[in-house]
Amino acid sequence: MGDHCDHHKTVVISNQKLTLKELVSVAKCYATVTLSADAIEHINDSRCAVDRMVADGEIVYGITTGFGSLASEAISPKDAHELQHNLIVSHACGVGAPLPKETVRAMMLLRAKSLSQGRSGIRLIVIETLLKMLNKKVTPLVPEKGSLGSSGDLCPLSHMVLPLLGLGKAYFEDESEPIDGKEAMQRAGIDIIQSLEAKEGLALNNGTQCMTAVGALAVYEALHLLEAAEKSAALSLEALNGRVDAFDPRIHALRSQEGQIISASRMLKHTADSTFLNSTKPDRNAPEKPFRVQDAYALRCIPQVHGASRDAINYVRQIIDKEINAVTDNPLIFPIDEWDGAEAISGGNFHGQPVALAMDFLGIALSELANISERRLERMVNGSLSNGLPAYLTADEEKAGLHSGFMIVQYAAAALVSENKILAHPASVDSIPSSNNQEDHVSMGTIAARKAAEILENVWQVIAMELLTAAQAVDLRLMKADWKTKPKAQWLGETPTRLGEESQKVYDKIRAKVGPMMLDRVVEPDIAAVAELLKSGAFTTEVEV
Repeated sequence: MGDHCDHHKTVVISNQKLTLKELVSVAKCYATVTLSADAIEHINDSRCAVDRMVADGEIVYGITTGFGSLASEAISPKDAHELQHNLIVSHACGVGAPLPKETVRAMMLLRAKSLSQGRSGIRLIVIETLLKMLNKKVTPLVPEKGSLGSSGDLCPLSHMVLPLLGLGKAYFEDESEPIDGKEAMQRAGIDIIQSLEAKEGLALNNGTQCMTAVGALAVYEALHLLEAAEKSAALSLEALNGRVDAFDPRIHALRSQEGQIISASRMLKHTADSTFLNSTKPDRNAPEKPFRVQDAYALRCIPQVHGASRDAINYVRQIIDKEINAVTDNPLIFPIDEWDGAEAISGGNFHGQPVALAMDFLGIALSELANISERRLERMVNGSLSNGLPAYLTADEEKAGLHSGFMIVQYAAAALVSENKILAHPASVDSIPSSNNQEDHVSMGTIAARKAAEILENVWQVIAMELLTAAQAVDLRLMKADWKTKPKAQWLGETPTRLGEESQKVYDKIRAKVGPMMLDRVVEPDIAAVAELLKSGAFTTEVEV
């Protein structure tokens, strides 16, 4: 995805909200992170409160007691270090492929943001060490699987913490292979945390930062993908000689769905002044000129389908904007006054249900963008549905049986769309009790987020396939009457001369990377090139995040 790395060279963690753009700048673009003076004050005040609780012998969950179903077991102050250390090492039991570096960097930033708000009781030096790791590019190896999403992301966050203690594995700078966590810290010149104090292990691994990191990066890409999908739809509409009547703003105003109204206006903007579009009224002087009363749903209902996905993505973005600024560990420290001290309250902010539901919704919304995209692609390669284009968009109709053209491009798109339908099954409806039934309802939010990210990757590929196919269809419309078997006018109708201004830009960028297919060739590199172009942000530089 286009990273726009010049937006934020330094991100300050303060009492101001962290933005999605700032998160991306740190995760993808290695922006430097610092703490503000007010954040430092909040951190120190919170730590003092925890020290007083320990000194006074208060019974506080996770500070002077065990964890989960062992909360009734008292822990003496002299065992506090071992308690917090054991919490991290015993919970680091993830499996599967490592999460991408950018996801882990997002996790680290989000954890630091949460801990800096003075509700967690952690020492300043621990947060500063986490930020040094970000700034010096020490990225913990975190397996992608093992979180139930409540009590937060215990397993992946524990893996994130290991290198702080000189344990686990981590990547240093841009190296592709991980090394021992202690060595990575030494090479970066960062002192490890020799011993965790009371509450610190729990503060570090009890929260929703893994699912939120995956979700935030997915939402960032989804906002760009949506705009790319509408430009792809516009080029397909023109390639199929579609009609613009269905995008008339008067239609959409009557429904008042914001996303639908925006999507319809985008389609009109992208195709403005195009001569590829079908006549809005029959030409009585040229009855043979192509004319249709209306298009199939894959074209006519673009605003309704894309608009609904737009509204869903924007809703999910609102949830993520809140979660990246949330305090989600337990217990939380609330100051009363300097005489009465502070209060530690056990709650359930670590429960990932808000993110779980949002991520399931995101996966469904993205799946629908691919579903309708594949249907447009099918219409372009289907000689019975393409309004005059040759079957499978083969350039030499005389040798149509010799060449497969774009036949299997649609086949591959259909495979990805089908896979998405499996992945879109909600994770948030499942729950498996854990910790002796103390944690008897869990969110599966991290699974939901990972599924949404996987769906997102499939949709990028489907949109790339549609764009590649639409560009080929446009080329065939533009070809002169040099066909060997019959005059072009018999099946292509009146020769178009001009794409919409925005569609022309899209077409030009595609053709700068990939030429038309005149004879069968290996198509995978073409799809990869267009997908890379899409992810670079070349079609979505105007998106505001």
